[in-house]
Amino acid sequence: MIKNFFRNLYPLTKFYLAAVLLISAFILPNHTYGYLLIAICGIAAYFYEKLGIYLKRVFFSLFFLTLIIFAVQGLMIPSNDIMAKFGFITVYKTGIITAVRLTSKIAALVSTITMLTLISKAKEFTVALEKKGVNPKAAFILLLSLQMIPEMKKQSDIIMDSQKARGVEMEGNVFVRFKALIPIFIPMVLSSIISTEERAITLESRGFSIGEKRTILHDIEETKNDKIMKIMLAIFIVLCIVWRVLWVISK
Repeated sequence: MIKNFFRNLYPLTKFYLAAVLLISAFILPNHTYGYLLIAICGIAAYFYEKLGIYLKRVFFSLFFLTLIIFAVQGLMIPSNDIMAKFGFITVYKTGIITAVRLTSKIAALVSTITMLTLISKAKEFTVALEKKGVNPKAAFILLLSLQMIPEMKKQSDIIMDSQKARGVEMEGNVFVRFKALIPIFIPMVLSSIISTEERAITLESRGFSIGEKRTILHDIEETKNDKIMKIMLAIFIVLCIVWRVLWVISK
């Protein structure tokens, strides 16, 4: 029931969900909420059967960055309030608080964007934007931007497999790997240029630049679930603002 509710949401409603969660992280004074969003967005990714990919991306995006921020803020920026001391290593309370504040916001940003990219199909998202009045060319540029990294990764995997089949050594020490970049990089650049030209010819043959209203083959419509979600998001953001105001007044 809940899974179907989330999976049938309109693409723009998914965008509103991610935007409200992200904005709420900057409104609410509790910094642990930013870390809690990792779990909340993970639940949404689970409904779309993307939990494994979500956790992998969030972990690799946040783990080392979080360690660096805590190390720099807690150990290398001295202050008067010492939190703990281990031999010659001193941990400063002000630095740790600053690190928590920074990393909570970064965690909120990474988790919401990762969730949105996993639960939203790029084509459906651009169709929804066009139906809202966005210029088709601008929507197409956005679609290309969203598809660029996955397409490049897919293309690089194909090129690497092809070069391995030709006997090019891809694994080994740093020098071997660096040497292998050349037979990968050149075909990738050439294939990108060719695919761009082919895409431009295809668009022109389909009358993309005519300027008339375009018809949509696979249309998508908003449902009652989208209205319910929008109302819930509106109530939630209002409650977050009220909480923030009361917190400021009580200080």
